[in-house]
Amino acid sequence: MGRLLTAAVFAALAGAALGQDRPAFEAASLKPSPPLSPKPRGLSIYPGGRIVGSNCTLRQLIRSAYGLDTRAPEMEVLGGPAWLDQDRFDLEAKPPESSQSGQYVPLKSTAPITSEIRLMLQTLLADRFQLKVHMDSKLDSVLALTVDKGGSRLKKSDETKAPSLVSSHTGPIDRMATLVTGQNATMAMLAGGLAQLLRRPVLDRTSLTGGFDFHLVYPPDDGSGSAPPLFKALQRQLGLKLEAQKASLDVLVVDHAEKPSSN
Repeated sequence: MGRLLTAAVFAALAGAALGQDRPAFEAASLKPSPPLSPKPRGLSIYPGGRIVGSNCTLRQLIRSAYGLDTRAPEMEVLGGPAWLDQDRFDLEAKPPESSQSGQYVPLKSTAPITSEIRLMLQTLLADRFQLKVHMDSKLDSVLALTVDKGGSRLKKSDETKAPSLVSSHTGPIDRMATLVTGQNATMAMLAGGLAQLLRRPVLDRTSLTGGFDFHLVYPPDDGSGSAPPLFKALQRQLGLKLEAQKASLDVLVVDHAEKPSSN
């Protein structure tokens, strides 16, 4: 435990180091975003595996390509020139129809991109930005998700359910609360979701296996200086807690990147 990069990231980097061929998009367009573009930032995915990105920095594209876009914080991708966070790009790419991703039909445009498309995006970034990266580790402050002394209050899920973890809002607009709903969700999934909400690395140290169904509701922070509402809700509703710790974390380091030529 204590590592933030996924097995897919390790495999992708190892494959690149050995010179293995990576899957590539059938067609791709990459252009600088228009100044003051009103388009929302981020990547979307559509039937046939087509991805569309707008107002994306290269660091954001790297996070998507290496499976770090579901985690936090931005420090997981280190180094690189200043323009990595300044220049923005519009991207549209389509996998080959013969590929597995070419048959993919997402439930919604905000669904995660497939692991195969991530590899295709890695190929595109290497081609267009001459991107080179490597893995390293650093000692950093993290939050460890553990079981509270009173024991877990989680309910085991029917394993036939599709695993999901969704964050939404509920209640009147002036007292809107955050709702986190898990369906057959593992503790690793919950830790990843909490990391996004808190913008800090969260590690699963619960030793709980399998999937769980749960609802976690908490109000906005009232600024009183006491334990954040999310921390209290975890203990009271799920029998879990978050503790500050130091841990050695794997990070992705940018060794080289060049501004791309148009397409």
